[in-house]
Order: sequence, then structure tokens, then C-alpha cells
Amino acid sequence: MIGYITLGTNDLPQAVAYYDEIMSLLGAGRFMEEERFVVWSKSPDSVGFSVIKPFDGKSATVGNGSMIALQVQSKEMVHEVYDKAIELGGTDEGKPGFRGGNFYCGYFRDLDGNKLNIFHITENE
Repeated sequence: MIGYITLGTNDLPQAVAYYDEIMSLLGAGRFMEEERFVVWSKSPDSVGFSVIKPFDGKSATVGNGSMIALQVQSKEMVHEVYDKAIELGGTDEGKPGFRGGNFYCGYFRDLDGNKLNIFHITENE
């Protein structure tokens, strides 16, 4: 159902460097690039993730209550991606752990303040 997700940035080169590393951990690479945006994807027919300088020329702002959730294949990957996001300058919004039942996740904000969640649905543990 979702074709791609776009997050605004006020510093495209910095955001691209940040997400190049995060997306490589997720097995995604740059799929499309223009002067104002970059899109990463695992393949041409899978969901894309992009950062963009707003077309209206105004500052990018975060959405209060908005969050992007990225699914990974293991609890270890939750930690790996979360740790990399923080190492690269992201901020903690909730360290990795269980959040009800078998939902294992960590929350962070990127360099522009966009909130993301990295999660894995575990087997019943």
C-alpha cells in the first residue's frame, strides 16, 4: 500500500550521509537522486524512503505525532540500527526493548528531529 515515505530536511548532504549508513544496515541503497532529494530502496518495486528539501523553500519541520516505523528481521538488528542512529548524532526517544507482547523496538530522532522506530516482531518469548 505504501509506495514511499518522505522526510523533510534542512541540510540535505548531512541527512543523506546519515541515512546512507542507516539504510545500508537495512539492505537498501540509493535508488533515485535529484538536487533536492534522495530516495533509498531495496529494489525498484519495494517501498522507498526519502529525504527532501521542501519544495516551497521554507524550513522542514517535524510532525507532532508523526513517526516512521522500519521493520527488521531480529532483535539484534533493532539494536544495531538504533545504536548506529545514535552514534551518527540522532537522539534517543526510547531505548530498545519490548513494548507490549512480542513487539521489540527502539525509538530515535534523526538529525532534523524526525521520529523513527526500528522494530521486530518476535516469536513468543
